[in-house]
Amino acid sequence: MKDETESAAFEQKNSRRPFTKGSLLPFDYQSTTPCSQEVLNEMLPYWNEFWGNPSSRQNRSGIQAAAAVTLSREKLATCLDVAPERLIFTSGATEANNLALLGHARAKAIKHGSPGHLITLATEHHAVLDPLRQLKREGFRLTELRPGHDGILSRNQLVDAFERDTFLVSMMFANNEIGVIQPLKEMSELCRDRGISFHSDVVQGFGYLPFKPDELGLDFVSLSGHKLYGPKGVGALLFRPELPILPLQWGGGQEQGLRAGTIPVPLVVGFAKAAEIAIRELHVQQERFCLLRNTLWEGLRQEIPDLMLNGAMNPRLTHNLNFTVPGVRGSNLHRQLRPYLNCSSGSACSNGEPSHVLSSIGRSFSEAEASLRLSLGRDTTESEVKQAIDLISTVVDQLRSK
Repeated sequence: MKDETESAAFEQKNSRRPFTKGSLLPFDYQSTTPCSQEVLNEMLPYWNEFWGNPSSRQNRSGIQAAAAVTLSREKLATCLDVAPERLIFTSGATEANNLALLGHARAKAIKHGSPGHLITLATEHHAVLDPLRQLKREGFRLTELRPGHDGILSRNQLVDAFERDTFLVSMMFANNEIGVIQPLKEMSELCRDRGISFHSDVVQGFGYLPFKPDELGLDFVSLSGHKLYGPKGVGALLFRPELPILPLQWGGGQEQGLRAGTIPVPLVVGFAKAAEIAIRELHVQQERFCLLRNTLWEGLRQEIPDLMLNGAMNPRLTHNLNFTVPGVRGSNLHRQLRPYLNCSSGSACSNGEPSHVLSSIGRSFSEAEASLRLSLGRDTTESEVKQAIDLISTVVDQLRSK
């Protein structure tokens, strides 16, 4: 009832504004993306026409399904410039992260007779942090490095963190909240010189940035379909065959014995198609995103000069903007915006704690609460950007005038 009363008061006070309930401005494309029509068309035959099990090759339908999986693996491998046999399909990046981190660490512990030392960033996604913290409970030692206020880790920080038995580093390509891009090539070279494996969750960067994992020196790479206009429920792990991995599940020997279970053919087909489209359109979309993102930021700064950018502006994903609004309560800010704007909050998940990413780069509890992540998509228009500027500045002005 309180939300409805405040919303009605806002609409009455700002009736000259073109803000309409039920017609949310879409600025949360980093959470997920709509499946593109081209991808849907590619997937369609594999839901009912070619419905065979790719593991059952005693009949024509199974052979057709297996061929579709093979072709999709080759398409995705081409996008990454790697050999197809280095890719295994998973249910998403979370599973790929768990398989790489838990599977490799446990295999190394068996080989050496004891657990060793792991390094990651405190700003990683929980799909990386939680598996690593599970390994810590199993006896491994874990160092979580806090990057600078710009969100980027320095070379010296990583060098200083190495221990005699460090064997694995996990570092995200592009951060899911603040969009900053880590210097993976420089960091992986430090690891390679010491015989340390290097893993990266590249979910936010793949399809949005030029990306060749071998050129960056990556050993394990986690991918997802739904961040680049593909289907939900499918991802992949890129690995080096010479590095040991223990499977997390057993039951059929699929995916080179590393990931048991029937392969979801339509999802795999859709993922590969989405990756192809993303790579094909990458440079055009980058330029477009950069122009719109800069328009958004400059417009907001003109209306609200004291906004604080979270993370470095460069290097950064061109479709990401994350900022703190000083002088307002975060709960009030989000309550006023929620009926009109679809975006992500700077205060984290269901536990009520502030974003661990924003906390790690030095934002206080109240600053993290009063933060917004705006992310652009292929369908974002200049008109929507201008409406977002107008809406956010109007809400902030109202909150500050109370």
